[in-house]
Amino acid sequence: MLIAFSVAPSVPADDIGSVGEEVARAIAVVRESGLPNHTDAMFTTVEGEWDECMDVVKRCCDVLAESSPRVSLVLKADIRPGRTGELDGKLERLEAAIQRQADA
Repeated sequence: MLIAFSVAPSVPADDIGSVGEEVARAIAVVRESGLPNHTDAMFTTVEGEWDECMDVVKRCCDVLAESSPRVSLVLKADIRPGRTGELDGKLERLEAAIQRQADA
């Protein structure tokens, strides 16, 4: 399964509203998990089994809750049993489709 999620404290850490330092602590949890992952400007996506992915998401929320009285979580999941390598595979298939259409 793939889980794309965004987690942030509800209280900004500085006067310009940045939460980057806190989010970096959550991303460290993801990277230390050993699960395949990708982070972009809006979401972090992890790939694995249901329980291990949800455990990572929970631990990310928990680490932010250590310094914020409220945590925001946005989550989207692609539940497709038996599939692995989809973190890159989905993108590769999309790029191939784009190329086929451009060549047509």
